[in-house]
Amino acid sequence: MLQHLKEHRLHGDLRREDTLFYFTTCGWMMWNWLVSGLACGATLVLFDGSPFYPSSQSLWDMTDEEGISVFGTSAKYIAALEKSGCKPRETHKLVNLRAVLSTGSPLAHEGFRYVYRDIKADLCLSSISGGTDIVSCFALGNPTLPVYAGELQCRGLGMAVEVWNDTGSAVVEEKGELVCSKSFPCMPVGFWNDPDGAKYRGAYFENWPGVWAHGDYAEITTHGGVVIYGRSDAVLNPGGVRIGTAEIYRQVEKVEEVLDSICIGQPWHDDVRVVLFVVLREGVVLDEDLTQKIRSTIRANTTPRHVPAKVIQVADIPKTISGKIVELAVRNVVEGKPVKNKEALANPEALSLFEKLPELAEE
Repeated sequence: MLQHLKEHRLHGDLRREDTLFYFTTCGWMMWNWLVSGLACGATLVLFDGSPFYPSSQSLWDMTDEEGISVFGTSAKYIAALEKSGCKPRETHKLVNLRAVLSTGSPLAHEGFRYVYRDIKADLCLSSISGGTDIVSCFALGNPTLPVYAGELQCRGLGMAVEVWNDTGSAVVEEKGELVCSKSFPCMPVGFWNDPDGAKYRGAYFENWPGVWAHGDYAEITTHGGVVIYGRSDAVLNPGGVRIGTAEIYRQVEKVEEVLDSICIGQPWHDDVRVVLFVVLREGVVLDEDLTQKIRSTIRANTTPRHVPAKVIQVADIPKTISGKIVELAVRNVVEGKPVKNKEALANPEALSLFEKLPELAEE
């Protein structure tokens, strides 16, 4: 509760006269975060259903109708909204709207530009990041700081958040492991059904005893912002070069024909090769021209190491109930390993789409 009050009042500038909305399921930690808005005296708006039914403008109709001032959602929703061609700035008043919050996955630079260009120019766009385990954030917004595209504005107040390299040294402007080097009020004391604490220590303290390693591959900028490149356990390592999957997703989102994607590293000839799976718009088929378009878009804005060796079309991508793609689960299926926590997936049947694909046995 202390953590949420800090995040709402100080980082989010949430006030009694505000109307707060967060597009979330009851199974996502953001539901708890939303409900805690009552502690500030704010009015809450709850929504159940598809954000694109009956149209892509549904949530923005609601924003006008209910006078929403703080609008929370996921990075995936913002990307999907842009691909749908929705431009709320041209069709809605959005008089009270003064803040948009995004979480669930890193918000790409293009997502920032879309919000300011096509939703509303005069608002604070805060990309925020934390975890279900702490039911709060490690890095989030700040109403007194500028917004930089692709960055979370600052680290949480009272949170000793740093980025450490492999030797355990704190680094700036260098990619590494996101850690919290000191204890904090919302740190869980253990896991359910883990009497000796082995699972708990293995989850967060395996790398550095007493230091919480959250599992995010990140970077702290010179002005104190935070960039998150994806999950540490999903980091690609082709030719020994560490690549965050968010670096690839950012480029793939630029390809109009692609609706969604997931990227993994596949062990191949004593190395790792990048494999990209894509869900395409209805009626679009992945041919050689589109494959080259995807590859050239990635290559033009990153490095040759980022370019996928294989691009494969799939009908669906497995996601958690809160809408996060599950790279580790897909990688395990491709490698013939068991997948744990299938019950956490909204569409576990999608995992079968990645089993024994003939394309992954070819050069």
